[in-house]
Amino acid sequence: QVQLSESGGGLVQAGGSLRLSCAASGRAFSRSAMGWFRQAPGKEREFVGAISWSTGKTYSADSVKGRFTISRDNAKNTIFLQMNSLKPEDTAVYFCAMGTPFYNSEYYDTRQYEYWGQGTQVTVSS
Repeated sequence: QVQLSESGGGLVQAGGSLRLSCAASGRAFSRSAMGWFRQAPGKEREFVGAISWSTGKTYSADSVKGRFTISRDNAKNTIFLQMNSLKPEDTAVYFCAMGTPFYNSEYYDTRQYEYWGQGTQVTVSS
């Protein structure tokens, strides 16, 4: 069993920054990747970024490239999402997930992630 716990959400003005954290516990090493997804009211959950546990390779959605950075601390089983130059359209509940994507395209697919955190709210005011 895997447990994921996000932290770091909050309210920030447009142009500001936030750093989200996600700590994994349990059988963390049995999964190959961790990712960040977000869901705004009335919208589907969408991919934000992901990172491979073994290689550290990262994947990012086009909408956040150049603004968001995903990183990891293997020793602490924790991943981070550094969000800079935030925009009102970044407002959403952000979820951490763990799964077993294999092909590059699978890292972007919610169906490849088996375990999910409870989510943390990020609100960007204009």
